[in-house]
Amino acid sequence: MDGGGRYLQPMTAYPADAAVARAATFEPRRPGSSRFGFLNVFRPSRGTRRRSVSLPIERRVPRFLGTGLALGFFGAVTVTGLWQGGHLDEIMRNHGEPHHALASAFGLGLDRITISGISQIRENEVLAAGGLHDKLSLAFLDVNDLRERLERVPMIKSAAVRKLYPNELVITLTEREPHAIWQLNGELFVIAADGTVIDLMQDERFVDLPLVVGEGANMRSKDYLALLEAAGPLKERIRAGSLVSGRRWTLKMDNGMDVRLPELGAADALARLVKLEREQKILEKDVLAIDLRMADRVVVRLTEEAASARADALKKKPMRGKGVDT
Repeated sequence: MDGGGRYLQPMTAYPADAAVARAATFEPRRPGSSRFGFLNVFRPSRGTRRRSVSLPIERRVPRFLGTGLALGFFGAVTVTGLWQGGHLDEIMRNHGEPHHALASAFGLGLDRITISGISQIRENEVLAAGGLHDKLSLAFLDVNDLRERLERVPMIKSAAVRKLYPNELVITLTEREPHAIWQLNGELFVIAADGTVIDLMQDERFVDLPLVVGEGANMRSKDYLALLEAAGPLKERIRAGSLVSGRRWTLKMDNGMDVRLPELGAADALARLVKLEREQKILEKDVLAIDLRMADRVVVRLTEEAASARADALKKKPMRGKGVDT
């Protein structure tokens, strides 16, 4: 009874866990749960503390991590020892770099190389230019880098490289065709049609190519070849074409005679030369040079012997005039 004369109902004391249980709400069993009842989801009421559970450390660390670290450590120690002892270089010389050797061990070595499209360049020159050898593997070969290295060879215009697994490399090349020989400052070079220098003239295969001489003559070789065609029957007697001041050609004939052509109308001047040879055999005379640069005349330069003989003949020739018999 309290102070007002009322009776108080005694309260039942509950344990703390029971109070939490009473405050919790339960969801009914969801349809489709297993026959074992599928435990209802416990949702603690507001104000209840959440507790986190830590996983054991052996479940958080990746499996076999320790084994991998140990193997990596011993591998690094082994490589360091081989390198400091000078044995690593010997192993690489015999078997190639480690990654190439490993790929080769799995059947991805560079066992076969097929090269097509070559006629002037040799196979060993292609291999040397590409840095290809039997210590490489197909798996780690960079085809883009190989293509760029091959296209830096002057004789090679373009290159295509592809891999055929497991162990074959296919190289297709397009060569620059030797077009002429260019002489500059006493040196001879084999050039392509676009004037690109292919190589030094060191091969007898190219001795019959047309010869152009002088600075910039390599870029004008097509013009010179056109003049050879315009020369007609005299083509075989022309040995070289010298570009003068980058503007006009002087032809060197097989007898050492020079034929000077004009900058414009060179083909017409050659036609005049063909006519002079047919009618007067001018190329058989004692002449050092024939100048065809003027359209209305031909100027010739005699050899010293011919000039001296002509001078003597002019002196002995009687002069027309008074008191002279004719």
